[in-house]
Amino acid sequence: MTEGSGARRTAQILDATLHLVAERGYEGLTIEGVAERAGVNKTTIYRWWPSKAALLGVALTDAPLLRFAAPDTGSLHGDLLALAQTLVSLLTEPGSATLAVAALGAAAQNPELAAYARAFFADRLAGQLPIFTRAAERGELAADTDPMLIMDALAGAVWARVVLRQLPVEKSFPEKLATLLHVGVAT
Repeated sequence: MTEGSGARRTAQILDATLHLVAERGYEGLTIEGVAERAGVNKTTIYRWWPSKAALLGVALTDAPLLRFAAPDTGSLHGDLLALAQTLVSLLTEPGSATLAVAALGAAAQNPELAAYARAFFADRLAGQLPIFTRAAERGELAADTDPMLIMDALAGAVWARVVLRQLPVEKSFPEKLATLLHVGVAT
């Protein structure tokens, strides 16, 4: 929606979308349900988002719940630890975990939603790039290191532990993960 059409209404629609996905999963998400929850006509939603995949894609990208700032602890290890802790929290706290798993899991089955998921992850990676730029400037990381590979390894380990294997996350897990990655990539 454009600014003139009501930022508050847009926020209500996107918020309703995220809540419905968290409660009912992607299959239970309907434009009618979002319209009812947001207090708008479904034609208002269709005017701006042509499908539920488009609506969810925008909602995910804009969701403050799934956005976090790049940590700046002064060291690569500290930043990796902070990222690991944030991802563990994201995937273990009921509201964000249910949303992330339902929405991103649905992307595996829906090509349109998968395109939004790729944009979502590209946006999140771009937000974390300063970590690796600072680490390279401090001499902790080779300038040609692939930040995406590091982020994939970090996020992949957390997703595998929490979502795929559904194992408990010991308090020491983020530290062990950050240390493993740091040792593997440090100059």
